[in-house]
Amino acid sequence: MATFVDGPVRVTVPATSANLGPGFDSLGLALSLRDELTAQVTGGGLDVEVTGAGAADVPRDESHLVVRSMRAAFDLMGAQPPGLRLTCTNVVPHARGLGSSSAAIVAGVTLARGLVAGGSLLADDHALFRLAARLEGHPDNVAPALLGGFTISGRDEDGEFFTVSSPVDPRVQAVVFVPPTPVSTEVARGLLPAEVPHADAAAAAGRTALLVAALAGQPEQLLRATRDYLHQQYRRPAMPESVDLVDRLRGDGVPALVSGAGPTVLAFTDAAGAEGMRGRCPQGWACHALGIETVGARIA
Repeated sequence: MATFVDGPVRVTVPATSANLGPGFDSLGLALSLRDELTAQVTGGGLDVEVTGAGAADVPRDESHLVVRSMRAAFDLMGAQPPGLRLTCTNVVPHARGLGSSSAAIVAGVTLARGLVAGGSLLADDHALFRLAARLEGHPDNVAPALLGGFTISGRDEDGEFFTVSSPVDPRVQAVVFVPPTPVSTEVARGLLPAEVPHADAAAAAGRTALLVAALAGQPEQLLRATRDYLHQQYRRPAMPESVDLVDRLRGDGVPALVSGAGPTVLAFTDAAGAEGMRGRCPQGWACHALGIETVGARIA
């Protein structure tokens, strides 16, 4: 029977950007913006404290996404604690296409494993990834949140999730432009057609393959490689200002894209160009110059 560790366990987990243009539901990238969470086993009950992004909107009971994810991981390891105390300090913006829900899920399963004595023997990283992907419904954000860096993920015919990591050229950095108004993933996904032209699918496959090579060592190809055919234009009605910004940046030769389901816009750049990108930020939006985070969720 599993036992629990004494004292609190603290985890940090990065923001992520998925799709990255053509890599719909398959590519994900960890960014240097991290939530911090602390959990401790108690004698009974549930105590949840939340500060920072989304604090006014998230529940403080068993329906909290981190708590639900912890419960699922405890079930996986065959150990439910008598009580929990959870503190969340959220930095990743909510409902902005930067992986806040994946960060919550990955934080939850990682915290639960950290609270169980010998948890890594009961649930290795691959097991946590599969659980997190099932909870999220798709793997493209949870993979980089858990593993860090750039990941290529999907689902086999038997329903099993997979992910592999791919290198990122150290010259590559990102600037994100975060609008003040959220867009839910459900709304954004609901705008997508059931079918796309075969030519668009073929073009997207080529650009996705090119994007892997561009990020790995040929960043001069990023503008061509981030050309999307599958989702951004279809989602314009839900986030017209975001797609307009993408169009303007790309028109000026900047590799820009809608981050995840939006409405955040991500632009690839380098260290020299990152500061200059701040001048492209629309009024009322937030701008963050970020590195590519090579470390995923970690017990701190």
